[in-house]
Formats: sequence, structure tokens, C-alpha cells
Amino acid sequence: MKIIVDAMGGDNAPEAIVKGAVLARDRLGVELCLVGRKDDIERCLEGVDRKGLNIVDAPEVITMHDDPSTAVRRKKNSSMAVGLTMLKNGEGDAMVSAGSTGALLTGATLLVKRIRGVRRAAIASVLPSNEAPFLLMDCGANVECTAQMLDQFGAMGSFYMQKVLGVEQPRVGLANIGTEKTKGGPLQLEAYGLMEASSYHFIGNVEARDGPFGACDVLV
Repeated sequence: MKIIVDAMGGDNAPEAIVKGAVLARDRLGVELCLVGRKDDIERCLEGVDRKGLNIVDAPEVITMHDDPSTAVRRKKNSSMAVGLTMLKNGEGDAMVSAGSTGALLTGATLLVKRIRGVRRAAIASVLPSNEAPFLLMDCGANVECTAQMLDQFGAMGSFYMQKVLGVEQPRVGLANIGTEKTKGGPLQLEAYGLMEASSYHFIGNVEARDGPFGACDVLV
């Protein structure tokens, strides 16, 4: 597996990012492509075995102060934009960035594109529970969601748990203020109806407090 890494994104970049990349290579045996200011990355790799580590020069950097909605388009030579373009072109299997979440989401949507039929991308986080890890989504990509978006998050989450974590029939739950079908406002009620009619294994409403205790495999 080849992973593209935005070496200039996040706090203490590129030093912390490069150290993490080297650790990932040593522990997981993956090939990594570090994208960013070549001279800065080279300095961080002094004395380090370069096996499995490639560098792609990208002179610009998207900062946390840049406008997320326009940063990728304005800074086409940034580490994030170059990395996403590489991913789009099939030059890697995945991309990792600790940079601006808004810019990464916008860039992924504009450059890599969404799955056909999916209205909005989502941030999915695998969290621990007392039984097995569960997937929480969306985790901040969208300020407001429609019922259709929540239904699609359930579908994507179910597919992820099947293909990545090997859960045969993921249980998908809708986060709500109670487990009864009639709980919640118009958004939750409409989403419940769509999710109930879906092809994935929807188990109904789940109270947030029950997520860490094995209530479901995917919590929307």
C-alpha cells in the first residue's frame, strides 16, 4: 500500500509529520510519499533510512488561516493540493493530512470527487467501545445535514465497517434523544424513515451514551 502524506499540514510540521511517517513505515511496512517543501523534508530525514520513503516537492502551504473554501484552488502547488491530485491520478492508495479540515474536505470534493450519488462527504472516526470499535459519522465535515445525507452516511459507514474492519452485518444506529421511533425533531423523523427503508442493517435510534457500550457498529 502506498500512502500520500501531506508533510506540511498540522502542528509542528514537517518535523512531527515526518517522524510519524517513518514510524508508520517501520511498524506497518507501508510505502509513503511525503509531499511538501523538499528542503524542509530532507532536513527532517537526515540520518534516516530512506527505504520506502519518497519526496514530492510542493512549495506552497495551506495554513489554518486560509479560507477553506478557496485555499486549494488558490494554492494549486500546496502540499495538500498536490497530494490530492496525486490521489486522484492513482499515484497512491490513500492520503493523510493533519492540516486544515475544511480545506481538505473541499479539496477532496473538488479534486478527488465524491462517490457517485453521494451528496456530501463525511468525516468518519473509529472510536473504542467496551466490545468492539464503532464508527461515528459525521464528525464535523457538515454544520447542517439533510435526512438524505444522514441516510447516505449510514450506507457509507456500513460499507466501511464491512470492508475495512470485517464486520459481516454492521448495525447502523441513528443518534437521538431516545430509542423510540417517535423521538427527535423533523430531521430525525425523516431520516429514520429513509434509514428504515434502506438496504443496510438499521437498528433504529441510539442514545449517544450507549455508543461506547456496544449499542451499534455505525452511529450516524
